[in-house]
Amino acid sequence: MDWVTALPPGGDRSFNACLVLVDRYRKPPMLLPCHEDDTSMDKAIILLNRVISNTGLFQNIITEIVIQKLEDIIIRFCAYVLELKDSDGFTHDWCTLIPALELEYKTSIHSSTGKTPVVLEKCLNTRLPHDKIKKDLVDIHPTASSFKITLDKARHNAQQMYERLFQI
Repeated sequence: MDWVTALPPGGDRSFNACLVLVDRYRKPPMLLPCHEDDTSMDKAIILLNRVISNTGLFQNIITEIVIQKLEDIIIRFCAYVLELKDSDGFTHDWCTLIPALELEYKTSIHSSTGKTPVVLEKCLNTRLPHDKIKKDLVDIHPTASSFKITLDKARHNAQQMYERLFQI
């Protein structure tokens, strides 16, 4: 568990930090937008509402340097998102793209386990939207097509940042 701070304001509540949690065995990340100046009670409420309700109570909490790699990805991701504009000229908020970053990380093979976090967590391979949209169909709903393009771009950019991180 660690905090990424000094992020640009994002989301409807102008979050400027992110709580990063990673299960040390299964490796699925949880990226929770928050504020740098949150009180201990605010942080406890975040953990209760967003983490403990999904995973149960922690046996122990470890802050490790291993999370630093994921923190670097988040910082680069947020910096990239500030420059990201879609075809309509809309600039995306880093908070809205966190689910795509989590999905990319959860469905990528982890070097220490040799498996994806989703397989270790749920014992099944995740069916991703981009795998199910048939390319040979003539009538794809514009929303589905737009979602696939956005997801493909997010996956590609997250994978590039992940690869660049390990080149350093």
